Amino acid sequence: MPMSTKYDEYSPLMPDWRNLGVVLRTVLYVNFGMVLAVLARHSHAHEWPQAMTELAGSVEPFLILELTVLWLCGPWLARLPYWRGVAVITAITVVCATLITGLLRFTLWLELVPVLFWSLLAQAGLLYYFHMRNRMLSPVVIEAKLQALQARIRPHFLFNSINAVMSIVRHDPRQAEAALQDMADLFRVLMRDNRDLTPLADEVELCRQYLGLEKLRLGSRLEVDWNVKSMPTDAMVPPLVLQPLLENAIYHGIETSGIGGTISVNIFSSRDVVHAILRNPYQPGNKRHHRGNRIAVANVRARLALHFDAEASMFAKVINDEAYEVHIRMPYRQLPQPKPAPHVTATAESKQPSVRKTSSQGSRE
Repeated sequence: MPMSTKYDEYSPLMPDWRNLGVVLRTVLYVNFGMVLAVLARHSHAHEWPQAMTELAGSVEPFLILELTVLWLCGPWLARLPYWRGVAVITAITVVCATLITGLLRFTLWLELVPVLFWSLLAQAGLLYYFHMRNRMLSPVVIEAKLQALQARIRPHFLFNSINAVMSIVRHDPRQAEAALQDMADLFRVLMRDNRDLTPLADEVELCRQYLGLEKLRLGSRLEVDWNVKSMPTDAMVPPLVLQPLLENAIYHGIETSGIGGTISVNIFSSRDVVHAILRNPYQPGNKRHHRGNRIAVANVRARLALHFDAEASMFAKVINDEAYEVHIRMPYRQLPQPKPAPHVTATAESKQPSVRKTSSQGSRE
């Protein structure tokens, strides 16, 4: 399939300085740089602890101050063009380095030049790292992975669904019509651009439609236990983050069992974290089952990392050789509310009727 033109160009993105993964990578990057600096300056091992302590006493306050400023300015920096944001970060680095150097040393101007040099060099390296990481995770690179993930609905699922609809079209035409509508909605979602976050309620509705189609084919062999009373419907999640796992649960947990089984879906929020726990029957002797689950889990984990970085996680485990469970944790992010219309506009509109009234009176005269 040819790559669409909307993916042909990559535009650099400013790191989200309020993201836990970005903060952790920054801290590790700076501390790793300090270790390299100590090793380069001191060849004797007994000198390393003291040198590391002295260097950390200068670098860590600067790092904490700059990360605090970047955290406070994070939403504003995200709205700026990339290179303007880089210029603002450079100015923040210069100010923070000057303040810390002035507080820690009296010979400010003698120490400031090398401090600024190494600070700006470290900043350039860090921004370059995030730039390359975003480029690797950009749609230009991951489009093939996303298409593969969307293609997780196996080709014969379409034919099985059509056959299931044909089996009920005569004695229950309304149910057959509803099933065809669910199929259309499902494949419409699979074929659209799925890079943006979507409301959790829409993702769950898509899963219900998918499981309803599978129910037509599997009948009483498939039971679904929904526990979504505490689900935050307005939470924004990556699209197709649950459906591939449910498809995988049916393929490896229900179809491989002669008696079928129950798939449980439990979604809730706790302390600004959205939890989604999916569980399906497990067949210990089925090697294909375990391998298939790993593929689905890896695909969804990559989608979570793309949108949420280290703030999201997913764990998969076998429970007592009877059930396979996938536990997803995502930050509770809501869709930003649209800003109300400016008062000036409303005032201008309120004056329009009087103008029209005057003109109409003038026409009567």
